[in-house]
Amino acid sequence: MSLETEFERHTLPLEFPFGISRGTATDAEVVTVRIEDDEGLVGVGGAGPSSHYGETPDTVAAVLPDLLAVVEDVGDPHELERIERRMRETVNRNPAARCAVSVAVHDLVAKRLEVPLYRYWGLDPEDTLETSYTIGLDDPETMREKTETALERGHGRLKVKLGTDRDIEIVRTIRSVAPDVDLFVDANEAWTPREAVRKIDRLAEFDLEFVEQPVAAEDPEGLRFVYERSSLPIAADESCITVEDVPRIADRCDIANLKLMKCGGLREAKRLIHTARAHGLEVMCGCMTESNASIAAACHLAPLLDYADLDGSLLLEEDPYDGVPMSGGEIDLGGLERAGTGAVLEE
Repeated sequence: MSLETEFERHTLPLEFPFGISRGTATDAEVVTVRIEDDEGLVGVGGAGPSSHYGETPDTVAAVLPDLLAVVEDVGDPHELERIERRMRETVNRNPAARCAVSVAVHDLVAKRLEVPLYRYWGLDPEDTLETSYTIGLDDPETMREKTETALERGHGRLKVKLGTDRDIEIVRTIRSVAPDVDLFVDANEAWTPREAVRKIDRLAEFDLEFVEQPVAAEDPEGLRFVYERSSLPIAADESCITVEDVPRIADRCDIANLKLMKCGGLREAKRLIHTARAHGLEVMCGCMTESNASIAAACHLAPLLDYADLDGSLLLEEDPYDGVPMSGGEIDLGGLERAGTGAVLEE
């Protein structure tokens, strides 16, 4: 069997400026991988690199030729474990770049078997979730307007970005227009440990599900301090990058938040999920701002998760790829009528 590979870069405008405590973005720079077999079937994968983790579109483009050479050398896309092991040996870091290839190979394998990816994994399409929709950090009035738009589109789970001196006002404003939605907040490492405990005590009155990454990832004892005193469950995101991090956060949080772009691929994501379960943690899968070239694959993990935060493609002004149906945020694996991940270039 012979495999042909290629990749291309895209700059995708966001529907609204997207702010977190570290800054605001107006577009997402992604890289899309295509792997074609000798029967003309094509697997698609995507990289949504984050400079916070040391990756950019330039670094992804720089290492992809070596990663795709591994795929071509192995030759058989069904040798998934061998491909991902050799990719790690070839490029130890650059998880978003490795993820793009991992997703494309999985997509191709499931297409060759003529089944959706969840079925290849043996998962129940009815055991799925509603993704949260993120309200990016802005002034309270703009965040209120974004919340109203989300509600009009049928979203029943919202994630709110915090990390300012207006955090309580922001959540109060959003609750005033969305009193019944499931709601959680994400500080993106912005608070000190003592500040986090104080703010969480005040935020608890707004009926929040949990608080994501309240303190810096470089402060594991600070995370423990917050976890032991918090009146709300704590999710670890920036503190949980790879499988090796799970034992280190297990006594410092309630929820492990994995992202394909952090851990480097779908097989590694499943390992992280099972490792988190073994340590008594709940599991969420998050994302960067990405297209369905990668988000679609993450949706197939939904039956293994407690929470899904897979709105990366929903935040785009326009996604060149269609993916798993997500009307109102409901991840509808059973409604997917295509083999593979479901990612397909829009007409």
